[in-house]
Amino acid sequence: QVTLVESGGGLVQTGGSLRLSCAASGRTLSIDDMGWFRQAPGKAREFVAAITYSGAGIYYADSVKGRFTISRDNAKNTVYLQMNGLKPEDTAVYYCAAHDRFGSRRTSPTSAVWYDYWGQGTQVTVSS
Repeated sequence: QVTLVESGGGLVQTGGSLRLSCAASGRTLSIDDMGWFRQAPGKAREFVAAITYSGAGIYYADSVKGRFTISRDNAKNTVYLQMNGLKPEDTAVYYCAAHDRFGSRRTSPTSAVWYDYWGQGTQVTVSS
């Protein structure tokens, strides 16, 4: 089993920045791709960004391209999401997710179904 714990959320003004972290523990050797998703009140969970184990493959939602940067430190079993130029529409609970390298490969790292493990979420609120 893998446990994911997010941190770094908070309240920020429009145009500000936050850096989210997600630390994995447990059977971390089974993890390859990792991603970030978000869910705003009354809306479905949506893809934000994903990164492969090597970091060679990186994916972003169109809504965050050029503003958010995903990265990872495999030695620390941690994935990061640097968020710059935040907007009120970025307000949501942000979830970290991890794919098991032996898990299903029927979808892609941009799909929530791809992931086997999820964190509890961290709130990001952007004030106007």
